[in-house]
Amino acid sequence: MDKIRVLIADDHAMVREGLRKLLELSDNIEIVSEVGDGQGAINIARKDKPDVVLMDVNMPGTNGIIATRVIKREMPSIHVIALTIYEDEEVVDMVRAGVSAYVLKDVAGSELIDTINRVMQGEVVIHPRVANRLVRELSRNEKKKNDVRLTKRESDVLALLVKGHSNKEMAEAMFISEKTVKNHLTSIFRKLGVKDRTQAAVYALKNNIVSDEL
Repeated sequence: MDKIRVLIADDHAMVREGLRKLLELSDNIEIVSEVGDGQGAINIARKDKPDVVLMDVNMPGTNGIIATRVIKREMPSIHVIALTIYEDEEVVDMVRAGVSAYVLKDVAGSELIDTINRVMQGEVVIHPRVANRLVRELSRNEKKKNDVRLTKRESDVLALLVKGHSNKEMAEAMFISEKTVKNHLTSIFRKLGVKDRTQAAVYALKNNIVSDEL
């Protein structure tokens, strides 16, 4: 099995070192490189084509938002995981830039490794505290919509998505196949007018479609 190739982008050397040590706990992850700014992340991504970029949101010069936009536009197959703190105000911009997950900088090693593996499987992972911040930020600028009509099954799938369950976990909990889960997700995205799991989760919380108790 090929290792997951990861690029770490953070302007603090101690953070990069800590993340590297956490990732070294996994046998299936390989560190491609470490950089301290967004332009460096773009350059390495272009050159080495990592599978995942751990992207700090706030960096001098080219920040994580701009770097994510460029990487996702030029290399959409690369998964970007935002490195953030709860107080960051740029989380909405990172969603729109195309990140696959949000990881708080005090994340445990096992959680970070699990997040990387999950985004490689096409999932989106949102830390509950970050999700709540996203809801508040989006609520300031977007009108509430009440005309969404989901089936009972779709509502159940959406509730599990918001709680961070994978497709496999949803299937097991609902006694259905993963293919059926994917079909429900496709229908949910269409009805909510969203493109991915992150936007669906944020929409659901913001519009009280599911409980915000993650």
